[in-house]
Amino acid sequence: MLAYFKKLVGDKQDKKIKEYYKKVELINALEAQYEQLSDQELREKTGYFRAQLANGKTIFDIQADAFSVVREAAKRVVGMRHFDVQLIGGMVLTEGNIAEMPTGEGKTLVASLPSYLRALEGKGVHVITVNEYLARRDRELIGQIHEFLGLTVGLNLPQMEPDHKKFAYQADITYGVGTEFGFDNLRDNMVYDIRQRAQRPYHFAIIDEVDSVLVDEAKTPLIIAGKTGISTELSYLCARIAKSFKEDVDFIFDIETKTTNFTDEGIARIERGFDIDNLYDLEHQTLYHYMIQALRARVMFSRDVDYIVKEGKILLIDMFTGRPMEGRTLSNGLHQAIEAKEGLAVSEENKTQASITIQNYYRLYPFLSGMTGTAKTEEKEFQQIYNMDVVQIPTNKPIIRVDLPDQVYDTIEHKYEAAIKRVKELHEKGQPILIGTTSILQSEKVAEFLRKEKLPFELLNAKTIEQEIQLISLAGQKGRITVATNMAGRGTDIMLGEGVAELGGLYVIGTEKHESRRIDNQLKGRSGRQGDPGCSEFFISIEDEMIRRFARDDVEKMSNSLKTDSNGLIINKNIHEFIDRVQRICEGANFSIREYHLKLDDVLSLQRNTVYDLRNKVLTSDDLLPLVKASIESYIKEEIERCCPADADKPEWKLTKLKERIVQIFPHDLLDFPNDPHDLDEVTEPIYAAMNAYLPMLDEYKENAEIGKAIKQFLLSVTDYHWLKHIDAMDRLKEGVGLRSYSQEDPMRQYAREALELFTQMYYELERDISRQMANLVGALETKG
Repeated sequence: MLAYFKKLVGDKQDKKIKEYYKKVELINALEAQYEQLSDQELREKTGYFRAQLANGKTIFDIQADAFSVVREAAKRVVGMRHFDVQLIGGMVLTEGNIAEMPTGEGKTLVASLPSYLRALEGKGVHVITVNEYLARRDRELIGQIHEFLGLTVGLNLPQMEPDHKKFAYQADITYGVGTEFGFDNLRDNMVYDIRQRAQRPYHFAIIDEVDSVLVDEAKTPLIIAGKTGISTELSYLCARIAKSFKEDVDFIFDIETKTTNFTDEGIARIERGFDIDNLYDLEHQTLYHYMIQALRARVMFSRDVDYIVKEGKILLIDMFTGRPMEGRTLSNGLHQAIEAKEGLAVSEENKTQASITIQNYYRLYPFLSGMTGTAKTEEKEFQQIYNMDVVQIPTNKPIIRVDLPDQVYDTIEHKYEAAIKRVKELHEKGQPILIGTTSILQSEKVAEFLRKEKLPFELLNAKTIEQEIQLISLAGQKGRITVATNMAGRGTDIMLGEGVAELGGLYVIGTEKHESRRIDNQLKGRSGRQGDPGCSEFFISIEDEMIRRFARDDVEKMSNSLKTDSNGLIINKNIHEFIDRVQRICEGANFSIREYHLKLDDVLSLQRNTVYDLRNKVLTSDDLLPLVKASIESYIKEEIERCCPADADKPEWKLTKLKERIVQIFPHDLLDFPNDPHDLDEVTEPIYAAMNAYLPMLDEYKENAEIGKAIKQFLLSVTDYHWLKHIDAMDRLKEGVGLRSYSQEDPMRQYAREALELFTQMYYELERDISRQMANLVGALETKG
């Protein structure tokens, strides 16, 4: 059955590729015609295409001609001609899908086609890369083609002046790093003047290395944080307590999901230590927050793996590139908990002011597309979350790289010995070798073994991206040994040096299976570009981290039946099947984590959209009185319902409270509140009478620009105040969501319900404060008048 479905999918893919090839023939047939045009005539085609779109044609109607124009411009400007398969890649991107193209197939040039075509619509195109170096490089190279054709091209980088940023976004095509586009979106939803906004509405994005951006980075949301005070003493105290806790006694740590929680015994210890009755009471929320972060800092973050200590500061390590992330900190007190654990000076806590998950950010684009060498293994996720299919593009030349079977060893030591032995053999004949590792720590370990054998090597410890790019690009030269983390220098081609092809090309050695087959495939794909010869081989052990995390018990069960040779190589036939299964389990676990975070953010996303829509109305509207009136009306209804519920008897009514609160929102002596009402009508009638007298009075301020400005100001500040308070409450709610699985109810459903309760309360308080602020403003004006 599985074979049948695979065939079905394969047939569908082949059919699609055949359709693309028909369009390629059409573009090729137009080539001679466009070669005859002068530079000026070629440039004028841009205006001609725009006119056609304005007259009702679609981008697919003009696609063949537009691609022909870009191909001709590329030949003239950068001396590069698109291969047929690159044209197909461009078609896939235009449709809003993912083009899977192996390393060396020229993805940068592919992006020039759909970015030009979609830019003709006049709504802006974002070309997103994984780092600043690639953004600059692509803007400088491909930007020349687009500028030659009369389009404007911008570059969006961190720390740019607001005016320069705005200018970059107004361009037809804007290059930049994905996170910066996301942060700009969050910042735009925090401005107090519409003119301070950098971005315009989203239209179309092309993401280079789409799997890295949408999958690898998707565990970490984009967060803008502001500094807030933190109790240094409490941080140190909680760090000391967490240090004294014993695993499986005071806390449990799930190595597979990397989550931790207190046991009942641990909670009892905290309660005894701080002399409190219930750690989960609302009044002890702050203490629980400090304690859980201290525990997480202790068990989930390891020095020299997740972070390094440099000059008295914690520098986080990017787990995908192995690079220290300058200026990046963990939010919600976790960074401070790590500082306390290391005995460093505790910095101010970062309090979330705005956040969005990577998934929900990219879903803001009506049209999204991407390119990568490896995406097929994650196709289900791309379809499910972003509605994008993965199309495998044929290579320009057949891939002749040989991927050898994995060598699986019983110990890490035996694995490294075997890998270094292979390096020695290859180095003796001058064949270049690229050794891929999964972390900085592992790179150092490999370097140690190479030094012992007196083998010359380049270790990519990523001091600068430029240096990394240069070293990676030289990795194909004769006699070179390069040690790099799997993601280092991604986006850079490794060209073979003179005489290297005859030696067998670049030999790639993997020293550990990554948590995703996709990243292993990326490493293999460093070799054998554009029909070059090459070889890949993985040396792994059953002591490797992935196996320890996801199959510790299985390894123990297998230990008696394992057969090894004298070098520790496991010779059981089913060992490869076992490794593949563990890797798939690991992929599933990581997908579940991303899915979980997305579900949590989906709840917040609805609330975020409501608040951002409200802010938008405030920023863009010239007359805010209707919004203020609606808030006053809504608040009055809610307050009556809260103090005198329709289903409650008169003795349960809170009339004093109702009078106190309603009086605060009327500036005049408008309210004639009854002393002893007999029924609900006697309560509501005077309130609504006062409201109906008050609201029309506000219209006299309609034409007053000064008052309009004051209303805009207080609406924005009141909205932001309550939204930030709400984000904080949601963060605290999220912290406890894992514990709810101990009760019978689905924790996600419980979280959604409580989140709605929090939001409803927040909105009630927001409308209350809008009503009060308006009353204060009117009162002040009357006193002044």
